[in-house]
Amino acid sequence: MSVTKSCTSRRKFLMGAAPAVVGGLALPILARETFAGTPAAAKDKPSVAGEKIWSNEYWAHKGDVKLYMFRKRMGAPQAGKSALPVLFLVHGSSTSSRPSYDLTVPGHGEYSVMDKFAEFGFDVWTMDCEGYGRSSRTEGNSNIADGVEDLKAGAEVIAHETGQERFHFFGESSGALRAAAFAMARPERVNRMILAAFTYTGEGSPTLADRGKAVEFYRTHNRRPRDRNMIRSIFTRDKPGTSDPAVGESMADAELQFGEDIPTGTYLDMTANLPVVDPLKVTAPVMILRGEFDGIATEQDVLNFFQKLPHPDRQFAVLPGTAHSVVLGINRQQSWHVMRAFLEMPPRLDGGQAA
Repeated sequence: MSVTKSCTSRRKFLMGAAPAVVGGLALPILARETFAGTPAAAKDKPSVAGEKIWSNEYWAHKGDVKLYMFRKRMGAPQAGKSALPVLFLVHGSSTSSRPSYDLTVPGHGEYSVMDKFAEFGFDVWTMDCEGYGRSSRTEGNSNIADGVEDLKAGAEVIAHETGQERFHFFGESSGALRAAAFAMARPERVNRMILAAFTYTGEGSPTLADRGKAVEFYRTHNRRPRDRNMIRSIFTRDKPGTSDPAVGESMADAELQFGEDIPTGTYLDMTANLPVVDPLKVTAPVMILRGEFDGIATEQDVLNFFQKLPHPDRQFAVLPGTAHSVVLGINRQQSWHVMRAFLEMPPRLDGGQAA
């Protein structure tokens, strides 16, 4: 593994009127490089408090495959200052990292998860998996196993840059599968993990049942078409009204610069190869995060996964008024709230210790 860096300054379980959160089993070398596709330099972005959000771009190398990485935090790292907790965001099947987690929707409020969690005090990273976004486009299908290898390469970059060995992870949809599978392979790299729109066996999923009709195509093709209408459908297929139509348009504008096809690997895994994650081998503290109207991650399926997790520090949350994408819906503030609370959970104290 080698690292290439280019620097740019920039910035419910119970249903109810608020997110339901429940924990426990009570619930049944560095070389400067110019690379085609690197985004234009951006300006520093002031946070709500008037501080500047600083950003960098990086490249991880997985053999000959170049993996684009992006980072945001409050202010540039400085020698002698305490390291910030790292949050690594893992994208899903149909969109790359920055449209997923650093989206701008002009005139419609804040949608950048990276900006919000930088403001919350985290060192936030994301990465385009092989075949997505600015990363190398290869002949592979970028399945979940490939995603684990991508995350291994990305984790080495983060460790090199931050000096930290363990990070928080957030993954949505197949990004949650990638993150959880990585946690099985590299448990020593994982601090706390949030799995949103996660799929365990896929049982009872109407979206996966419909998607399964094309399984032979996924087996015989390494890329699939993905146009503007498909991107729009991400936000309408489960429950119209759970997201702002402007989000789909902004997402399509940001994503289609990379073309109108993307890898099939995660679709194949989710329709033909589930389960790909063994909950008994995910030993980190875990939060399962599900939207009320998610057509992929059924409540019972993810509860079955949740109940098998071995770590006592675990939570299950259902976000009312939310569909498959918990971070890009109209109620996305709920996801920020429960995510932050879980990531900032105070450490456990043994009996007899004063709080």
